[in-house]
Amino acid sequence: MPKFVSVILAALVVLAVVASQSVFIVQQTEQALVTQFGEPVRVVKEPGLALKAPFIQNVTLMDRRILELDAMPEEVIASDRRRIVVDAFARYRISDPLRYYQSLRTDALAQQRLSSILSSSLRGELGQKPFAALLQSADRQSLMTSIRDQMRVQARALGIEIVDVRIRRADLPKENLDSVFGRMQTERQREAAGYRASGDEEAQRIKSAADKEVTIIKADATKQSEILRGEGDAERNRILGEAYGRDPEFFEFYRSLTAYEQAMGSSNTTLVISPDSPFFKYFHKGQSGR
Repeated sequence: MPKFVSVILAALVVLAVVASQSVFIVQQTEQALVTQFGEPVRVVKEPGLALKAPFIQNVTLMDRRILELDAMPEEVIASDRRRIVVDAFARYRISDPLRYYQSLRTDALAQQRLSSILSSSLRGELGQKPFAALLQSADRQSLMTSIRDQMRVQARALGIEIVDVRIRRADLPKENLDSVFGRMQTERQREAAGYRASGDEEAQRIKSAADKEVTIIKADATKQSEILRGEGDAERNRILGEAYGRDPEFFEFYRSLTAYEQAMGSSNTTLVISPDSPFFKYFHKGQSGR
């Protein structure tokens, strides 16, 4: 009996091992290639359980989702002889697992081959376009479409479908950036100097116009004031003339008082005049009146 049980257990173990080697699972995101002694036998794209011959057949699982190829930035020469450092990436999927396995075998080799294809396509297309094409949206989109189409032709032979190609960024090499920035800075300084000179010229023109206007206004004001002063003096002389004509003696007295006020208005005024001078005419009359 113990021997029988041992045989049964051994048989069950063997059956379990054979069953595990005969069944495999394909996930929703995967596709499988069954090989026998290294030679492809069939492709399984439907998810779920699948069968294979135990021990003599192997299963290689491949991703059926869209994968990304992130290539290293590289230097490209455009048609206008400008050197450009281009950082691009591509998205792809494994469309033919059998051809993919026969051509590449591993994902690492696939990435290497696709990077080479992307590089040659970039160089081929950018070598025919000027640097300005990368700066304009319409030209840039057309350029990426052309690169994608070129890659599709070469990648189809590897069992790969190129879904999209994008240029992440395109810059001038670092050694060229300094010279370009230097030229840009010089150009901006020249433009700034031009604007500054135009501003100074305009400021000088405005200032000259303002000075001219001030001079004209002052001249007109001086002319008007002189006219008014002359008219006032004329009117004063007319009034004084009328007053003198009416009472000459009073007018003479008033003129003398005005002269006294102007001559002796200051406290430190010293006059050296003869007592019998006509200037003291009305002083003498006052003494004689006492």
